[in-house]
Amino acid sequence: MAIDGVRALPTTRQVTDDDPADLAAMFERHVRPLLRYCACRVGPDAAEDVVAEVFVVAYAQRKRFDPGRASALTWLYGIATNVARRHQRTELRIYRTYARGAVDDIEEPFADRAASRVDAHVARRRVAAALAKLPARQRDVLLLYAIAELDYAEIAEALDIPLGSVQSSLHRARTKLRASLGAHSAPGG
Repeated sequence: MAIDGVRALPTTRQVTDDDPADLAAMFERHVRPLLRYCACRVGPDAAEDVVAEVFVVAYAQRKRFDPGRASALTWLYGIATNVARRHQRTELRIYRTYARGAVDDIEEPFADRAASRVDAHVARRRVAAALAKLPARQRDVLLLYAIAELDYAEIAEALDIPLGSVQSSLHRARTKLRASLGAHSAPGG
């Protein structure tokens, strides 16, 4: 059977939205949360390339997907984390650039929002500097929790690490962030 001139792969099983063999359905269903996560990991300019690479890897490794062990999205987050890790130099460079005080690309035209923008910019620089100092596993766990909003079990599945490692990594990351950001907190804030 051909679709738009491309021969369809024969299948003996029912294809669902979470079937890695049906790349188009997986892409449609999961591209937005993956783009959001990857944009936070490697920056908006590289996010689309990283997500594209995620789906290339997912399709190449589709036989390794175990629907009894993880959801397709959790599996894709694991791949995305590994691809982002390979782009770690870019990620760290972004955090360090924010930490040094690089200006935003978009200028806000309203003067009454200037103070809140300055505060947000300073806070973003501090968070970026603190994230850049975290070990890779702690940063991965924290960002999967905070950005992708995965629970502990899903993070363990995505990173293929024990649940206890997720809990301790997240605890350590939070402790380090609090210590780093607490030293810079304004009085009363």
